[in-house]
Amino acid sequence: MTKTEASTQEAAEEQPAQEKAKRKKRTETPAVAAVESPAKRRALVTGASSGIGEAFARQLAKKRYDLVLVARRRDRLEKLSAELAEAYGTDAEVISADLATPEGIHTVEKRIGQGDIALLVNNAGFATRGNFANMSIDRELEEMDVNIKALVRLTRAVLEPMVQRKRGIVINVGSTGSFQPVPYMSTYAATKAFVLHFSEGVHEEVKPHGVTVTCLCPGYVMTEFQQVAGLDKSKIPNRGRLSPEQVAEAALKGAASGRAIVIPGALNRTLATGFVRITPRFAVRRIAGSLFKDMGA
Repeated sequence: MTKTEASTQEAAEEQPAQEKAKRKKRTETPAVAAVESPAKRRALVTGASSGIGEAFARQLAKKRYDLVLVARRRDRLEKLSAELAEAYGTDAEVISADLATPEGIHTVEKRIGQGDIALLVNNAGFATRGNFANMSIDRELEEMDVNIKALVRLTRAVLEPMVQRKRGIVINVGSTGSFQPVPYMSTYAATKAFVLHFSEGVHEEVKPHGVTVTCLCPGYVMTEFQQVAGLDKSKIPNRGRLSPEQVAEAALKGAASGRAIVIPGALNRTLATGFVRITPRFAVRRIAGSLFKDMGA
């Protein structure tokens, strides 16, 4: 046998072995993918006991996320956890924590530190209404602690492992008030302006690492929020109202698409990104002031 013929025979004998190795590799791939199935993802939702937070929890359970539910009212969280377990087989942990306190924030940070949170919804927050000069300064500072301090700390806690894994989503709940001053809800609008700008900035920082930070900016949504803020629901305009379910759905869809800002509802988008930008600021202040001055319960 010549040298050329021997080389040809060796090459022919190697081909079946190579094909066998390729087939083996293809059959092993599904087993690896199964380990990272969507059912293994876990989301943490703050303010999950009612309203938009509860809507997020229910929709994430439908998407086969396991959950960590955070709020002050343990009884409501436990009821929701049981409902989701029965309906979807969801493993929903319950954490009773007051995010206005360092202890409450630390409790949630510690849970995030386990490193298994694939999606964080910073929904906890509240508003105050009235003439700032007459408001309780302690209550105003508490509002800033929940709306800003807790949100920043939890975002920071979850982003480090997300960036390392090169995947993850954070949804921070702002408001259409993020885009303008709101007299008689001055502190609230200022906290939400912070949430918007903070979220946009961090969005750009982590985007190259496969992580998305989205700021959700809803308009009027009928929840317990109005009662806590001291707003008369009968005086809130009907136009532009959305349900908590519509808001949560829009946020999850937008975040999954990598969007930095989600404003649910065509009217809300027009007002926040059109009217506020082309109208002189003094006019925006006066219009908002006239709306909210007499909106108290």
